Amino acid sequence: MTRWSRAAAIVALVAAPVLAAPPAQAAVGHPVAVGHLAAVGQGVLRTDYIRDGEYWLDQYGIRQAWATTRGKGVTIAVIDTGVDGSVPDLTGAVVGGVDFSGLGASNGQLPVGTGDSDHATMVASLAAGRGTGADSGVIGSAPEASILSISIGFGAGSRDSDTQVAEAVTWAVDHGARVINMSLTRNTLSWPTSWDTAFLYAMKHNVVIVAAAGNRGSGTTEVGAPATMPGVLTVAGVDRNRTASLDASSQGITIGVSAPSEQLLGAVPGGGYVEWAGTSGATPIVSGIVALVMAAHPTLDAANVINRIVATATPAGAPGVDPIYGFGLVNANAAVTATVPKVAANPMGNLAAWIHLNRRAQSTATPTVPPTAQPTSAASGAAAVTGPQNPLGILYPTANQLRDVGLPLGVVSVFGVAALLMMVAAVRNFRSLRRRD
Repeated sequence: MTRWSRAAAIVALVAAPVLAAPPAQAAVGHPVAVGHLAAVGQGVLRTDYIRDGEYWLDQYGIRQAWATTRGKGVTIAVIDTGVDGSVPDLTGAVVGGVDFSGLGASNGQLPVGTGDSDHATMVASLAAGRGTGADSGVIGSAPEASILSISIGFGAGSRDSDTQVAEAVTWAVDHGARVINMSLTRNTLSWPTSWDTAFLYAMKHNVVIVAAAGNRGSGTTEVGAPATMPGVLTVAGVDRNRTASLDASSQGITIGVSAPSEQLLGAVPGGGYVEWAGTSGATPIVSGIVALVMAAHPTLDAANVINRIVATATPAGAPGVDPIYGFGLVNANAAVTATVPKVAANPMGNLAAWIHLNRRAQSTATPTVPPTAQPTSAASGAAAVTGPQNPLGILYPTANQLRDVGLPLGVVSVFGVAALLMMVAAVRNFRSLRRRD
């Protein structure tokens, strides 16, 4: 058994530890790779053991959903290390691709990265693997869906990762992707403005973006972007007992659904298989289910596709939306076949509204003084006016005028009037006395 660890300086591929060694920490503020796997005997185990090990096919209604559709006609973009489309389990699945790392092949099918280059092939096999026979090899949730392999770099020598991700999302939309799988995390709640434009572009084209919640075992205690972005379908992970995974899943209020994230099996470049864990694997399982829904309901927009996924999830955790399970455990057959009322808005939120509220530019205008309130030059001998000015000039006294002039004048006036009244009274009294004499 070998441990596969990745903590590249940029995009984090979200696979959790299978072995107990301390995980490397992801760089905060950049999309970073955080994952581990254990080999299960590449080239040694019988391939039918692999198919038998895909327990999620029956437990989550995937095999039942295949009676309706297997995802034909839907394209899933895998933004990752680059999918090796030559492996037997993916024969015919990868229909195109591109490289944005500057390190890979032009078709995106040369795995890139140090220590984490297998990741994309594993992800793709769980989304749209064909298997190697009727009952052998890894088969994905949507075994007739197509894959676009978009390779991005996570370490030294590659281009800026935030830029790569934004470009990759836009390219995926322009080249026919209906689903975008992002088994990666930025390890921060925030994301760059370039992602606003790219993700909003995808959503306006009814492309569903599916993102991993991240893994506690890799140092991600709460979900990070893109899993925090409104409108994104975020996937948390559960173990084989359908209980939240302690190591292979993070938590957060943006989680949509939960899916298997432990004891997963995936194909790797060059052939062979690995056992792995993490929301990196849970995410493509859900991406494949999204493809099934799209194939079964081709007229639905992205909001209603996502709504079918979350509305039909098997309840788990606290009633309503739980920060660990989201709406519950994904149920492929129900998502495909159940009667679900249409919605007008994406249940995972509205990115455009978020951008409007949170990205408004700060005002840079210089305050101007109204014409009626221009200060008098100190050279004129008059005191400079400060503070708001009365637009009616001196028609009404200001507070300062009342304090500095009005109050003293009032006091003098009171005493003056009193003195005058006393004088008048004295004169009247004097006249009265004279009349008596």
